[in-house]
Amino acid sequence: MRIVIAEDDALLREGLALLLRAEGLDVVATAPDAAGFLEAVDTHKPDVAIVDVRMPPTHTDEGIVAAVEARRRLPGLAVLVLSAYVEQAFATDLLSHGSSRLGYLLKERVGRVGEFLTALHRVADGGTAIDPEVVAQLLTRSRPDNRLERLSPRERDVLALMAEGLGNAAIAERLFVTDGAVHKHIRSIFAKLDLAPTDGTDRRVAAVLQYLESA
Repeated sequence: MRIVIAEDDALLREGLALLLRAEGLDVVATAPDAAGFLEAVDTHKPDVAIVDVRMPPTHTDEGIVAAVEARRRLPGLAVLVLSAYVEQAFATDLLSHGSSRLGYLLKERVGRVGEFLTALHRVADGGTAIDPEVVAQLLTRSRPDNRLERLSPRERDVLALMAEGLGNAAIAERLFVTDGAVHKHIRSIFAKLDLAPTDGTDRRVAAVLQYLESA
C-alpha cells in the first residue's frame, strides 16, 4: 500500500508517517499543503491519500478540494480525510463525489491506533469509513421534520453503523442480533427513506447522504 500524507502540522504529519512505516506500509511522500499534496499524487501515484481538511493558505476547505481534485487526476485513489471537528458540509461534499474508497475521521481517532488502521485498510480495500462520533453528532443534529424521524431507535443504530462502513455481519455482531435481523432493518430503512431499488444506485450510501444533508 503506497500512501501520501497531506497535513500542515509537522508533528502529526511525521508522527503518522512513522506509525504507518512501523506497520510495514509504504509512505512515499508527505506534504504540508494542498499544492504539495497534488504534486506528490502526480509524481508517486499512491494507492491511498491521508488528507487534513484545513490546510494553508486559508485553513478552510483546501484539503477537501484537493482530495476531490486528486481523485479526478487519479481515479480509484482511496482518500482518508482527517478533521479536528465534525464538519457536516465537508463530509457531505466528500461523499457527494462518490463513496467508494473514502473515509472521514476525527484526528483524535489517530491515537487509537487499532481503529485508525482498521479504517485505513477498509478505505484502501474499497469501502467507506466514517468516524462514529461524526455519525452520532450528525444524527443528533438532524431536523425533526425529515424522513429520519420515521426510523425506529434500532434502525437508527443500524444506519449509524452502516455509515461507519460496516457490513451486515459486522453490524449484527456489534448489535448482538442475527444477520437476518440486520437485513430486515436495512430493508425497512430503505423503505422509510423512500429509497427504491434502482440500477446504479447504492442505497446504503444514499441513506447516509440523506442524514448528512439533513444535519
